[in-house]
Amino acid sequence: MPKFVIEREIPGAGKLSAQELNAVSQKSCSVLQGMGQQIQWLQSYVTDDKLYCVYIAPNEEAVREHARQGGFPANRVSQVRSTIDPTTAE
Repeated sequence: MPKFVIEREIPGAGKLSAQELNAVSQKSCSVLQGMGQQIQWLQSYVTDDKLYCVYIAPNEEAVREHARQGGFPANRVSQVRSTIDPTTAE
């Protein structure tokens, strides 16, 4: 299944408390559970004003539907075409 990176613009994201991040995570998981196994959240990176989330989903529309149901922004959804790391140079 395709992998996607979702860019979510959330001003002040880097200042969210552990409790606030927990609430966001719980909401996301609740929506995912309701959508079934067609979409999976792998992890997210929190920066000063954005979240970068990595999902596996059948298509971009499923990712956007998760955002709609959860009330999350999905400013940019990009399908991962390849993955590289230091071992790629070997």
